[in-house]
Amino acid sequence: MGRAASDTADRVLTLPAPGGRAVFYLPQPPLSGLVQSIWLYEAAAPAHARERVLPSGTMQLIINLREDRLQVSDRVDSGRSMMFPGSLISGAYARPFVIDAVHQSSIMGVAFRPGGAFPFFDSPANEFRDEHVSLDTLWGAGASDLREQLLEAATPARLHILAQALLARATKPLTRRPAVAFALKAFRGGVPAGTVGDVTEQVGLSPRRFIQLFSEEVGLTPKLFCRIQRFQKALRAAHRREEIDWAEVAAACGYFDQSHLIHDFRAFTDVSPSAYLSQRGEHLNHLPLPD
Repeated sequence: MGRAASDTADRVLTLPAPGGRAVFYLPQPPLSGLVQSIWLYEAAAPAHARERVLPSGTMQLIINLREDRLQVSDRVDSGRSMMFPGSLISGAYARPFVIDAVHQSSIMGVAFRPGGAFPFFDSPANEFRDEHVSLDTLWGAGASDLREQLLEAATPARLHILAQALLARATKPLTRRPAVAFALKAFRGGVPAGTVGDVTEQVGLSPRRFIQLFSEEVGLTPKLFCRIQRFQKALRAAHRREEIDWAEVAAACGYFDQSHLIHDFRAFTDVSPSAYLSQRGEHLNHLPLPD
């Protein structure tokens, strides 16, 4: 394990976090094409109890190392609050959801690239859309065993253990279908209207077949995925700026006009762009909620 541990250390980025740190491991092939990072977040409990999580078009594997539980709510004011064991899969969401942030001060996970979770689970990704699923349901006792291994290990080893667990759980080839790979490259960074139709023609599949393959692998339809990527582009443009010309952002990110941007912003955040600016916190896709 000495060489593997060394390789892991060479690809680790550690950043300060409030009262702690955030550690990101950038995996090597074949995981690198499917996984953006394997991450660990250890920090003081936040001042706010809950956070609104915004859709990114990707899936996440989450493991709570502090407590053997994870709590998720559909909406800010929803009465539907779900309690899970300490490991779960967060599907590709097309709407915001709310997490209990207080009990997640030591947590790690896998940030999959779009479509990257597909090889590691028997079910197609669209079955996880807008859903959280206990990892026990998908991996059986192996999920609890994995969490116990992570609890017993030090940080560098934890990153390697989680990477190896993914490789061991792969049920499909660690590559994307050619049509989906081509489409994701074309859709990168948000796309203007009409691009989905152009890509469908270029991959040589019927629209129905292309939508089916893309949804099974990515978890969202091509059009919805592109809407979320365009929204994410606008979010990145606005996140760190104090004063924003929303009409300018709309034009730069491929929206028809400012009202088009505001419509999507409300759909994906439940708040207006101006409310987002007043609520935004440290993390791009997490909005702290007042108690």
